[in-house]
Amino acid sequence: MPILTPTEINLTVNDVLRGQGAKPELIRQRNPKFARIAEEALQMGLSIMTPQVLYAWKNVETLRHEKLILDGGEKLSGRLISQHLKTAEKIVFILVSLGEAMDTLVSNKMSTEPVLGIALDGVGSAAAEQLANAVCADFEAQAAREGLQASIPLSPGMVNWDVHIGQPEIFQVLDASEIGVSLTVNGLMLPRKSLSMLIGFGKEMSIHGSTCDYCAMKGTCNYSEHYQEQTFPA
Repeated sequence: MPILTPTEINLTVNDVLRGQGAKPELIRQRNPKFARIAEEALQMGLSIMTPQVLYAWKNVETLRHEKLILDGGEKLSGRLISQHLKTAEKIVFILVSLGEAMDTLVSNKMSTEPVLGIALDGVGSAAAEQLANAVCADFEAQAAREGLQASIPLSPGMVNWDVHIGQPEIFQVLDASEIGVSLTVNGLMLPRKSLSMLIGFGKEMSIHGSTCDYCAMKGTCNYSEHYQEQTFPA
């Protein structure tokens, strides 16, 4: 399966603070030392992470009773899938990971320097989100050149697509072991700083809102208005 290996991720200290669930402007005003720790974590994290993107294209055969049947016999199921992909002609499955070393670094620092460990966790969260956002934008641009419209990116765990259903459905298409990612029985991806998603494409796609509208963290997330643009060849 095709694998992308981005060589650069452009993060700021503010991105790291948002990755910790904080509001950067408040942190800088009330406790500037956390911004300094975030800067240290940023340099450490960027030096050790090994970002990779695995993806695969599938054609859509038909939709039956809220189940999308793909050309290899794989199925996608659930109300979210039927709502957003009922007119899709093809789907790209995407898996993003920052590598095991990032997980190990976070774990080690959590036990010895917990404040730095939390900041490193924020680096990983921000980097994975930015990378996923950039890759999705590239696939959407590629499809637009072919005259196709794109659905919003859909990830297991979004409203009406349970993670215990969605993760196995994505992993049945992607050989995640190619980039060192595995799935636990509880639907957790290892390494932890990994994200899975898919996007549907077609000439008559119906777009329903944004990804944030279907996220369980809607209303509390600090990412939605702060994604940075970055592109990689798809």
